[in-house]
Amino acid sequence: MSRNPFDVECLRIATGLIKSVDERVRHEKLGGFVMEEQIVKLPKRSEVKVEDTWRVEDIFATDELWESELIELKELIPSLSRFKGTLGSSAENLLEFFKVQESISSRVSTLYVYAHLRSDQDTANPTYQSQQSRAMSLYTDMFATISFVEPEILALDDSVINNFLNANEGLKLYELYLTNLLANRPHILDEEKEALLAEVSEVTNASSITYGMLNDADLKFPEITDEFGNRVEITHGNFISYMESTNRDVRKQAYEAVYNTYRAHKNTFASTLFANIKKDNFFAKVRNFDNARHAALFENHVPENVYDQLTSTVNENLHLMHRYLKLRKKILGVEKLHFYDIYTPLLPESKMTVTYEESVDLMRKSLGVMGEEYLDVLNEGLNERWVDIYENEGKRSGAYSSGTYSTAPYILMNWQDTVNELFTLTHEFGHSIHSYFSRKYQPYIYGDYSIFVAEVASTCNEALLNDYMLKNATSRNDKLYLINNFLEGFRGTVFRQTMFAEFEHMIHLAAQNGEALTTDKLSEMYLDLNRKYYGDEVEYDEFIAMEWARIPHFYYNYYVYQYATGYAAAQSLSAQILEHGESATTRYIDSFLKAGSSAHPLDVLKNAGVDMNSKQPIQDAMGVFEKYLTQMEELLG
Repeated sequence: MSRNPFDVECLRIATGLIKSVDERVRHEKLGGFVMEEQIVKLPKRSEVKVEDTWRVEDIFATDELWESELIELKELIPSLSRFKGTLGSSAENLLEFFKVQESISSRVSTLYVYAHLRSDQDTANPTYQSQQSRAMSLYTDMFATISFVEPEILALDDSVINNFLNANEGLKLYELYLTNLLANRPHILDEEKEALLAEVSEVTNASSITYGMLNDADLKFPEITDEFGNRVEITHGNFISYMESTNRDVRKQAYEAVYNTYRAHKNTFASTLFANIKKDNFFAKVRNFDNARHAALFENHVPENVYDQLTSTVNENLHLMHRYLKLRKKILGVEKLHFYDIYTPLLPESKMTVTYEESVDLMRKSLGVMGEEYLDVLNEGLNERWVDIYENEGKRSGAYSSGTYSTAPYILMNWQDTVNELFTLTHEFGHSIHSYFSRKYQPYIYGDYSIFVAEVASTCNEALLNDYMLKNATSRNDKLYLINNFLEGFRGTVFRQTMFAEFEHMIHLAAQNGEALTTDKLSEMYLDLNRKYYGDEVEYDEFIAMEWARIPHFYYNYYVYQYATGYAAAQSLSAQILEHGESATTRYIDSFLKAGSSAHPLDVLKNAGVDMNSKQPIQDAMGVFEKYLTQMEELLG
């Protein structure tokens, strides 16, 4: 049973998908603006107060115990091969394998989580770098050892599986897993062809790897002059910082510097993207799917109409996006709104400063509507040191929630006394409490949750916090700041990611229909979509037409739509909680947070009160956007 030992939290970290909604970079330390009086020497890890760190010693009390576990698991993993050829012999054999594999898998994932948390708290520590690398190798070894499992089960007749389930009560726990696996049968080839596909996967993934090397390692951006008169080099890390500059000339320089660089390599980027699209289409075809999107959504048991309803409903509401951009143009006081004006703050940053202790108090109050059971878990996380709070020398930047079935759901922060950090903390606790409930109320096999719903609980928390903060804001500026923060998040998560999703499907279909995805073709399609999504309020240029080359999500095979669907589901659930109180909260906790992957993600959401087979959640989210947009217009007069 090849269940990934890393649950969805670790997957988000390992693949770089932590809050990676393209431009939503508030969780990353912004660079590019150096003011000498603000330079503060970071403490070394050893200098940080213990009470401000996560209690990772609960996983392994010492590094020596971790090393002993590694040695023991290295000896245990090969023993899994003894089950090869026996899974179809009896229900008892199949059940025994599941239990043994789960035990080993759980221990491997625990080993990895300890190593990656320790490594992230001080990335310069060679001991933990080594531990993380060795834990990942162990994970790879385990999955290589049990690669026989799924083909062996799929080779059994349905009648054999049904007889096993009827004959062995313990095996019924795995019925959903087996049903899901057997549903793949029409898309699984014979052993020889599967082996061939496995062999060519390294070749077919080369375009994505080439893109990553070119984009992340080889691409160099030129220097610009910042607002202080300094010559500074643009990087991936500081680009958005400069796009957020209040100096329009700095924004323009950064914008043109980046996209001129992509234009200089446009044919290579078109080639890598086209090859990647052809790879997706090839695997979909040979596995008997209708198209690449069908194949990608099938994995999460999501029908294609969910994707289509998202794009069509967002398209029906693009007038709201255009209205927001018109307001942006008015507030900035510019005659023409350019794409380098899209990210700069509309309003001076909120003067609200909040310490970590004050933020904890605000978070508790805003989540009070969730009830005693939820707050008990929140308090447990705070009291039992789930959170690694402050920045230190060598600590990984950003914020995330991570853990596995047998550990606490730990939270990494790099705390600054800002409102954004308050929202980040509340967001990450949404992930952690979702994970806590899933693990507590589900067996190991169903103790994680689908990536399709991974951002729902965290975004729901943010929505509840935003509602609380707005209701208690005492100044007009604070209200405007909070509303604009919401509108910008919505624009980047729903409108922008849906545009990406629409583009992704367009280029897959074009390639499937035999069209060559040249630079000119890609740029033409992308520019047309921008015209539709951004409307008449924005000036279009040759630079934005190249933006497709900068977006790594187009190599993720139909991933980005889930940002928008998850956000919409969270807005719907938070609205129900605020309106209906205890009944909605109980349904949300019992039917969603505690469900793990014990049902398909759409069914889990439907049980919680959100039917993503319907366009209504998307439309309801649009209603929330319009409500806040109207409030902002009224406050500005």
